[in-house]
Amino acid sequence: MKRIFIIAVFGILMLSCATTKITSNMSPDDRISVALKMYEKKDYLDAKTQFRIITLSHGGSTIAAKAQYYLALCHFRLKEYILAASEFERLLKVFPNSEYVDDAKYMLGMSYFKLSPKFSLDQEYTYKAITQFQEFMEDYYTSPLVGDVEKKLLEARSKLAHKVYAAASQYRRMGNFEAAIVYYNLTLERFYDSKYAPPAQFYLGECHRKLGEYKKSSEAFQLFLAKYKGHELAQQARLLLEKMTKRAEPDSDS
Repeated sequence: MKRIFIIAVFGILMLSCATTKITSNMSPDDRISVALKMYEKKDYLDAKTQFRIITLSHGGSTIAAKAQYYLALCHFRLKEYILAASEFERLLKVFPNSEYVDDAKYMLGMSYFKLSPKFSLDQEYTYKAITQFQEFMEDYYTSPLVGDVEKKLLEARSKLAHKVYAAASQYRRMGNFEAAIVYYNLTLERFYDSKYAPPAQFYLGECHRKLGEYKKSSEAFQLFLAKYKGHELAQQARLLLEKMTKRAEPDSDS
C-alpha cells in the first residue's frame, strides 16, 4: 500500500509540473511554449489567443514572427480561411525576412485555394490563389513544396478553363455561334494545356461549319486532328472534314 501511495503522489507531482498556468506576466518564451502545446493538441481556439497576445505585446521580435505564423495557421486549421489569408499577408508584410516567409507564402495560396468556389461562381479567390502559387514557384523553386504547388496551380487553372469553356458551350447550344467562337478561342489561348483545349478546338470548327464558314471550319478540324488525333472526337472530325471537302469539290459533270 505504501508503494502504491508513493507512485500515486509521484504521478500527481508529474502532472502538476506538466501543466503550466497561464498568467498575465508570463515571459514570451513561456507563453509561446504553452501556445505551441495547445496547437499540437489541436486546441486552436485557445492557442490563437496566446499567439495573438505575443504578436501584440512583442511586435517586431523574432518570437512575434513565429507567433504570427502560428496564429495564421490556427485560423487555417479552424477553416477561417479569410482570416488566415489576412494573417499570412501580415506576416509577409511585417516580417519579410523571417524564416517563415516561404511557408507563409505557400499557406496564403492555400487559403485562397480553399476559398475558391465551384467553377460557375465568381473566381476572384481562384485568381488570387494562382497569383500566390506562381510567385511561390518563382521565388522558392527549390522548395519541396513545389510539387504540391504545381498540382494546386493546375487544378485552379482547370477551374478557370472550365468556366470559359462552359460559357462557350452554352452559347453554342443556344445557337449563338459567334459568341461561342469567341469563348472557344479564349479557352485555347489562355488554357491550351487544360483538358478543355481539345473539345474547344473541335467545337470551334463545328461553330464555323454551322455559320457556313467552311474554310475556317476545315482549318480548325485539321488543327484538331494534327494535335489530338487520338481524341474521342477525332473520328467525328474526320467525317465532318471529309464532308466539307466533298462539298468543295467541283461537280464532275460540269
